[in-house]
This record gives sequence, structure tokens and C-alpha cells, in this order.
Amino acid sequence: MAADRFPKPRIVLADANQRMREAVARVLKTECEVEVVGCALDGAGAVDAAIGLQPDILILGIIMPGLDGIRVARMLRRVDSPTRIIFLTGIEDSSFQQAAMEAGGQAYVFKSQLFTDLPRAITALMTGARFLSSKGKL
Repeated sequence: MAADRFPKPRIVLADANQRMREAVARVLKTECEVEVVGCALDGAGAVDAAIGLQPDILILGIIMPGLDGIRVARMLRRVDSPTRIIFLTGIEDSSFQQAAMEAGGQAYVFKSQLFTDLPRAITALMTGARFLSSKGKL
């Protein structure tokens, strides 16, 4: 019944690496109640998909052919896209994290924490919060 009142978040996945797209799709299918409505292999495709499909969330890599993910986020912000952005990256450097969030991202998830943090990031964004992976130091 609650699912009828709150539709599944619509997701576009943009990552140049096919194996990573497949891993993310597995996590989304098994751990999240979402609808994947599109996929992009490069930055220009991510912009087109976000504008054309108007997903709730764009899961976006930073290192992309053509336009990198940070430029994609800036472009979407310039056109006032309502799509929320989760950066999914292997780059655990705080300067990249800061640049991604300043560019328009609402979440920054490390690929090394994909299975634990991506579902948490989606939940955070759908409730209006932000999410940042932490390195999980012992």
C-alpha cells in the first residue's frame, strides 16, 4: 500500500565501465526499490538522459569519456534540472568530493562501498538529505 503512495525512484545510471554498470544494476535490483529508466556510457549521454528522461536520481561516474561527471553536474544545474545526482567513484580524495558536491551533487559514494552506501545514498536523497561515503578507517 505504501508503495502506491510513494512511487519507486526513477534512476539513470551513467558510467563508462560496463562491469561497473552491471554491478550497480545488481545492487539496485537486489537492495533498492527503484526503477532504472536509462543508461549512459559517457558524459554527453548522461546530460541527454537526465534532460530527456527526467529521472529522480542520476548515478554518475566522475571519470567519463567526453564530459566528466563534474561538468555534467554543472550543466544540469545550469538548466535547473530537478534530477538529484549521486557521484559513484573510485576517487576517495576529499578535494574531488568537495568539487563534486559544489558542482551540484547531493551524494558521493565510493565504489569500494557500493553495496552498503548506494542504498543509503538513494534513501537519503529521496528524503531530501545528502550523503557522503566515509573511508571506514579502523
